[in-house]
Amino acid sequence: MSAGSLLASSMAVSAATEIRVWHSLSPYNTAVFEDLVKDFNRSQNEVNVKLKAFENEDAIEAALAAAKKREDRPQLVQLDDDRAPEQIAGRSYIQPLHVLLARHPIKDAKWFLSEENTFARDGKGRLLAFPYMVDIPVMYYNIESFKKANLKPAVPQRAWNALQDQLVLLANNGSRRCPLTSDQPVSINLENLAAVNNQLYTSNDNGLKGKPAFLFDVMYIRHLSLMISWVRTELMVKPEFGAVAAKRFANNECAVLFSTSSNLGWFKGTKKLDFSVSGLPYYPQVTDKPGNPFVGGSALWVTAGHSKESDAGSARFLGWLAEPKHAALWYQKTGFLPLTQQAFAQTDPSYYKDLGEWQSLVAVHARSPGNRGRGFRIDNYPQIHAMFHRTLEQALNGQQPAVTALKTAAVEAGKMMASKPQPR
Repeated sequence: MSAGSLLASSMAVSAATEIRVWHSLSPYNTAVFEDLVKDFNRSQNEVNVKLKAFENEDAIEAALAAAKKREDRPQLVQLDDDRAPEQIAGRSYIQPLHVLLARHPIKDAKWFLSEENTFARDGKGRLLAFPYMVDIPVMYYNIESFKKANLKPAVPQRAWNALQDQLVLLANNGSRRCPLTSDQPVSINLENLAAVNNQLYTSNDNGLKGKPAFLFDVMYIRHLSLMISWVRTELMVKPEFGAVAAKRFANNECAVLFSTSSNLGWFKGTKKLDFSVSGLPYYPQVTDKPGNPFVGGSALWVTAGHSKESDAGSARFLGWLAEPKHAALWYQKTGFLPLTQQAFAQTDPSYYKDLGEWQSLVAVHARSPGNRGRGFRIDNYPQIHAMFHRTLEQALNGQQPAVTALKTAAVEAGKMMASKPQPR
């Protein structure tokens, strides 16, 4: 290459608009994201995306709080909507996605999630953030463990009591150390106990039509009592957090795992792990057929106060991620829900081979979720979630009975909701 060409190339790189992206993806999903970003950066010279990984979202929030100047903040940042996305969008340094897209539309993108779903949307249904890391809770199961226990077919039962019978057989036939574990206790035992059983999580249509209140009725009490008995009889290993439970499942130590779908790509790429996917259990005494869980996870939020060139660069990167082949790859490689309808449609049926109910579990979220599955709005929910987490941990440790734990938690949650909204 001539000296002139080298100079021209150097000038093009230096002139590229830099877009900084902060995230807290798992190690496996980080690698997938990094590969996509490398492909984007190689595909053009005008925008250069730089990633910065954080251990968790709390670390991101701390870094955002410490960033006093615009130059210290990223252009895009991964955040949970905290079940109060308008509060996130109201931060002085956040720019709602629909504002950016009004100036820089993403052509032809048809979002996968139904517009009736409240995730990262305001009361008018407008997108506040890029729904890129959206997941659902699922039941993973180790096929070899089920076969070893002579369970035919080698799939878990969706009814809680029937699943209990299977766990006994699993425990007595090779899975004594870990018949079942989870890393999502609040999601499984409170939030989605409601959604999957077609019940409201809080009053006033899950807080979408007025001030919510928690009314943990007989269903919750009986369920938590059942979970306490499972821990006591060693059918369930107490919920393990971080990546502990998922690693145990990946290492063939556990027969069943309740966890987020965002682990699916990791498990799919794990050698010697023969697993599949099912929906969460439900109570036939409560509902004839199971409902769909709330979507969760996080999104990429756009920060405000940057130059026009910077906003255009962010929009260009998001538009590239939304292109069908790139969005389809992200969905297939990670287990996050599809970003667009095109990404879902472009996924070949062969992808779903050996993944059990995964295709149908995903497909329902493109349709209307109904009033009880749209989502919920609760002020100060991060603090309430943390309190629920501690309460469940104490109950599963045998420190208090289910009825006492749930009654105390409901009262405490009411106090937290009534207080001034707190930063994360």
